[in-house]
Amino acid sequence: MMPLGPAHLLRAYAQGIFPMAEARDDPNLFWVDPRRRGIVPLDNLHLSRSLRRRLRRGSFTATLNGDFAGTLAGCADRDETWINAPLADLYLALARDGHAHSVEIWQDGALAGGIFGIAQGGAFFGESMFSRRTDASKAALVWLVDLLCRSGFALFDTQFLTPHLASLGAVEIPRAEYRRRLSRALALPVSILPGPLPPACQVVQRMTQMS
Repeated sequence: MMPLGPAHLLRAYAQGIFPMAEARDDPNLFWVDPRRRGIVPLDNLHLSRSLRRRLRRGSFTATLNGDFAGTLAGCADRDETWINAPLADLYLALARDGHAHSVEIWQDGALAGGIFGIAQGGAFFGESMFSRRTDASKAALVWLVDLLCRSGFALFDTQFLTPHLASLGAVEIPRAEYRRRLSRALALPVSILPGPLPPACQVVQRMTQMS
């Protein structure tokens, strides 16, 4: 594959494809176009009772783009990862340009978890999330879904469906249906709302009213 730039990557996402690496130390990338695509329905996020209790306890706080590099590093810090150096550089460049965003979860002053992805129009392409404390990655997803809803987004793409995501309400849809939804979402004149994220109690209340 020829070297990619941020603009190339944005065009690829708009066409429904995305790059990955085989491993951290593999410098090559390959394109992925799943037959079935994972998405999180923005109006049907599932919050377990235990997760609701943890969030209401108030031990977690959340920030938007407070530590994108730290979130990216946390997502790549595992035995097997598809995030190699070229991809990390691309994500950092997109963050500097305002196209990539992260939600960080903090506990006791430390980065406990987070999630990052790329926004175009009303579509958000979730890339990866990580957790260093119990439920921290789930908390990041909850705050992100709340932010996307308030911002007017229509599509939250998770690329693949994992058991972790399925427990929160994520589903799979066929490639053709995904591309129809993607086309409609890209046409929306919306963007991520700036500013501080609301406290957990407000987020849980909104999520409860929607479900």
